Amino acid sequence: MKFGIIKERKNPPDRRVVFSPEKLQEFKNQFRKAEVLVESSEIRVFSDDQYKDAGLEITKDMSDCDVLFGVKEVPIEALIKNKKYFFFSHTIKKQPYNRKLLNAVLDKNIELYDHETIIQENGARLIGFGRYAGIVGAYNGFRSIGLKNESFNLPKAETLDSQQELIEELNKIDLPNFKILLTGNGKVAYGAKEMLDAMSIKKVSVEDYLSKNFNEPVYCLIDVLDYNKRNDGKIVDNIDFYNNPEMYTSDFMRFAKVTTFFIAGHFYGNGAPYLFTRDNAKSLDFNIKFVADISCDVDGPVASTLRASTIADPIYGYNPQTESEVSYKDKDVIVVMAVDNLPCELPKDASEGFGEMFLENVIPAFFNNDKDGVLERAKMTENGKLTKRFSYLQDYIEGKE
Repeated sequence: MKFGIIKERKNPPDRRVVFSPEKLQEFKNQFRKAEVLVESSEIRVFSDDQYKDAGLEITKDMSDCDVLFGVKEVPIEALIKNKKYFFFSHTIKKQPYNRKLLNAVLDKNIELYDHETIIQENGARLIGFGRYAGIVGAYNGFRSIGLKNESFNLPKAETLDSQQELIEELNKIDLPNFKILLTGNGKVAYGAKEMLDAMSIKKVSVEDYLSKNFNEPVYCLIDVLDYNKRNDGKIVDNIDFYNNPEMYTSDFMRFAKVTTFFIAGHFYGNGAPYLFTRDNAKSLDFNIKFVADISCDVDGPVASTLRASTIADPIYGYNPQTESEVSYKDKDVIVVMAVDNLPCELPKDASEGFGEMFLENVIPAFFNNDKDGVLERAKMTENGKLTKRFSYLQDYIEGKE
């Protein structure tokens, strides 16, 4: 079987890649029957020469490959008929802007495996860039604090080489004695937690966070049952919340009263209560001044996130009284960092980590007859049609939704 690493063609350019040269070497050493080609690219974080030095073949023609690996959406004109493709298609939530892409995949008889659909039997994601979103998101949040207060000036994350360099920069700054709130229990939240811990910021319990004052910066990591309460007062478990979100109400304001910097690393499910609303943000009790919204659900559970921001222009201000975007330098605003492609700012680390997960969880399925069902669960299209698991997208591809 012949595998290919394709060039990223989407704009703005993405320097990430599914496999670093080192991981591709491991891939070939583990699976001797596999052939691997790398499409030439001038933007990839690893150069063509680095792949050549690792003993890999560089080419401009991928038509001979059976399976093609990319990161972002492949432009329709670049899709090769009758191939197996892996990339983030951004179609599984019926995103309107990629309907034509999914139709082209069907028309070209492509087997599509979206990275987001590569899951365990219980639905847990096997691969992704979430950890790196958390790492960069936390860094960018601190950077926005320095820019707003003019107290320190961190370099942009994209100008640094690794997580370690981000940590070194963060450890040069002096922080005021404020409280930092981090939501979530997945890879995103724990990526952000890595950064807080690397800065030696003290982690405190929910009870202490809400009731005590500290003479140093502290943070609290909270999950859904900390900031939501059941309407009948019962305390059940996370599964009950996920299955019955309509039975819950947000209890986030008790945290907003004492928090200065909020890092949103949670996953937000449809039907769940908003964390805080525009009316909540108007309250005199609302103390949050900085939001690093890594989750970046626009016009959703974090009221200050009016839009996704960009790597080039990552920060804007939210005026709670007018419910509008303003300059982050204005007085009495919430400073918002809501970049939606954060791992792009750490392409080397993100690519190395992604390849490690991919080699462990996906590649073996090609050589063990997919004994764990990884490929079967992930396959979105086959023989010009949606697979049964993704038949819910039929109305979407027909333009009915």
